Amino acid sequence: MKKINEIFYSIQGEGRNAGRAAVFIRFSGCNIKCPFCDTKHQKGKEMSDLEIINQIAEYPCRFVILTGGEPTLYVDADFVDKLHHKGYEVAIETNGTNIVPANVDFVTLSPKFEFVKNSNIKQLVCDELKVIFNSVNNMDAYNVIIAKYKYIQPCDTGDDDTNQMHIVNAIKFVQDNPDWRLSLQLQKILSIR
Repeated sequence: MKKINEIFYSIQGEGRNAGRAAVFIRFSGCNIKCPFCDTKHQKGKEMSDLEIINQIAEYPCRFVILTGGEPTLYVDADFVDKLHHKGYEVAIETNGTNIVPANVDFVTLSPKFEFVKNSNIKQLVCDELKVIFNSVNNMDAYNVIIAKYKYIQPCDTGDDDTNQMHIVNAIKFVQDNPDWRLSLQLQKILSIR
């Protein structure tokens, strides 16, 4: 059984797959507590793999994003195999404190070690590295991670002035470091889920 916060159909709002239709499986619970987390971890429904697969089959999309919370608390290679067997391409969004099953198709790693104690990463290889940018990050700390694509995403603090400062500094960082790209949260800009 897996504790599911919600399953919904939308578009990916961030990173390399931004704008792509996706079925989101949001797992409940996390092994770290980020101050800016937008998931209500107390919510959740226990579901079997079959129940999850039956629910996502309601949508026309064959791209699934496992997110959270922290999906590696629940996801194993067997579950990913079941999704593949049904024709799904599987992506995962993780904080990297656990190793991702090797059969996941696309790994987004978003480390939180700069924000939360005891959140050291174990997953050092990914498709996409996404750093929550707060204008004072130690970006050299991310050099140990091997990633095909590297993004910074301005941290949403809830304060317009602080957010604007993070955006301006993020743009400057990308201009000064062109191997990085800027990722904005389209779901917030477009007011969608």
